[in-house]
Amino acid sequence: MKYRHLGNAGLKVSEISLGAWLTYGGSVAEETTQACVKTALDHGINFIDLADVYARGEAETIVGKVIQNLGLRRQDLVLSSKVYWPMSDNVNDRGLNRKHIMESIDNSLTRLGVEYLDIYFCHRYDVETPVDEVVRAMDDLVHQGKVLYWGTSCWTAVQLESAVGAAQKYTAYLPQVEQPRYNLLDRHIEPEILPTAAQHGMGLTVFSPLAQGLLTGKYNAGIPEDSRGATTNWLKGDLTEDNVEKVRQLTALAEGLGITMSQLALAWILRRPEISSAITGASKPSHVESNVKASEVVLQPEMLAKIEEILENDPTK
Repeated sequence: MKYRHLGNAGLKVSEISLGAWLTYGGSVAEETTQACVKTALDHGINFIDLADVYARGEAETIVGKVIQNLGLRRQDLVLSSKVYWPMSDNVNDRGLNRKHIMESIDNSLTRLGVEYLDIYFCHRYDVETPVDEVVRAMDDLVHQGKVLYWGTSCWTAVQLESAVGAAQKYTAYLPQVEQPRYNLLDRHIEPEILPTAAQHGMGLTVFSPLAQGLLTGKYNAGIPEDSRGATTNWLKGDLTEDNVEKVRQLTALAEGLGITMSQLALAWILRRPEISSAITGASKPSHVESNVKASEVVLQPEMLAKIEEILENDPTK
């Protein structure tokens, strides 16, 4: 496993990380979660990404139990969680108002059974709360020792600029990381978000690097009955014949390199030095074992050119 700095911070995270969205605390059993986490750590993954809203707190609870069951040293882990989405019907139990942030961090720490988070993300931009209020609350959490670094998730370039500006105004801790969606089929961050984050020394920990399974090649021959594409709406809009045909061609390239389609997709993301980590989901230990191998893959310029020819979706051109 290779490691990268979180932007210009001293903290290092594994290039491939483990995320709990749509899996842990929900569709994946506790025993399997433990096996996946153990396999991840055994293969050098140190970054586990969570959010309070994942399975309404159950993802944090399950991972907390796994940490305790495996007797893991807290210092060996980089743990993140997020705050924004409603956690109850209470009018203030949502968004990025100071009350919700201060109460949510304590709830997340309790569920995980730890004293601090390495990274705490503002899970979306809150149009109802002044960005100054958000920045000062996150700065207070750092001063309190409950959070080491704070960041944003799915914020626009303009919104990132507003957070940086507010932090500079109050001499507060700057946002250190942005977590956007990014993969071969969704490159919306390249024109503005990626360069803006890099300009301010922010790392990027990207989610959905395999487009909820589409970029594994599992849909190349159709939609399996028990697949996410058949049972949820998460792939709605992405699971088109045009995209599947692109994946078929990309799969052929991967096979020519002796790697899997998933490894090609992850290695393609890691081609960008601005990316700190690609967050992968795993419902089986074998998924983890396959994904971590992408850290060893370096795509040469001629291969990257072939990929571009197939994709035809460079948003900067």
